[in-house]
Amino acid sequence: MKNAATEDKIDNRPAPIKSLNEIQKPIASELATFKTHFRKHLDTDVFLLNRIVNYLMRMKGKQMRPILVLLSARLCGEINDRSYVAATMIELLHTATLIHDDVVDNADQRRGYLSINKVWKNKASVLFGDFLLAKGLLVAVDTQEFELLGVLSTAVKRMSEGELRQLKASKLQNMTEDKYYQIISEKTGSLLIACCECGAISASADEPIRERMRHIGHHIGIAFQIRDDLLDYSQRKTGKTAGNDIYERKITLPFIAALETASLIEQRKMRWLYRRKNKTAAEVENIRDFVKSKGGFEYAHHKMEHHAGLALSLLNEFPESETRDLFSEFIRFVIYRKK
Repeated sequence: MKNAATEDKIDNRPAPIKSLNEIQKPIASELATFKTHFRKHLDTDVFLLNRIVNYLMRMKGKQMRPILVLLSARLCGEINDRSYVAATMIELLHTATLIHDDVVDNADQRRGYLSINKVWKNKASVLFGDFLLAKGLLVAVDTQEFELLGVLSTAVKRMSEGELRQLKASKLQNMTEDKYYQIISEKTGSLLIACCECGAISASADEPIRERMRHIGHHIGIAFQIRDDLLDYSQRKTGKTAGNDIYERKITLPFIAALETASLIEQRKMRWLYRRKNKTAAEVENIRDFVKSKGGFEYAHHKMEHHAGLALSLLNEFPESETRDLFSEFIRFVIYRKK
């Protein structure tokens, strides 16, 4: 019952929330076109690469970022060839970063499958990630979409900076709430900003609209990562290793918030436990119980909803439309998804 109660507090979700399948139905044909573009750019005559590509395609991610690009384009104008180029570039980049992340984290699973590094080992995984990054660059060069390339290059730089900041903070165990927001804005928010901005660029030349979309992407990115961090404390099957952040000593908002309400003795004890390598399952559960008892889940959930609310407020500056409603449902799905 202890774990169930923890999960209830983490989820705390209102009803009804549309599923991603329901949200993407009105753009199903556009998504199908995107998938054709994406698969075409993965063609290669290298046998090993083809095997990994075929395995990757079976993993079937949620494709939230291409959906966000297409919704942004439709919100700002119309989905067109530039929109498909943007979505393809972003998905290639995102997939490459996931593969590299799994190598760095020594992850065993991704989306319910064995991770690529688990099946083909680290060297092949790193090289495959590099292959995807190169393909993303070639898509931009071949279509002469240098404006989109500039946005994505900035996103890659910020993502790398965020990951390195997190690595340093994890080693020093000196994470603060301000540092946390800076890190997640860079490592997660930057790519979702790029999704919204590239979708807008593909459909509109209006700079104020593009700027608004950048801000929407920023707040979605913050809310998205906080939700991920909450899910890491859950016992639900999410396609990732449960408690991975705790095992990897990555300090996230629920733990930061819990420390703020703890006594100095409790803070020292829990910081010592958190920085320990090779934690047991019982020790991870002890950390979960601490975060729950000190209100860490509630605080993080409140902040997640706050940033989602800011994104929705900016979204409501657009005229009423079916696309705006779909976009709103997408934001709600982001913060109440179960995996």
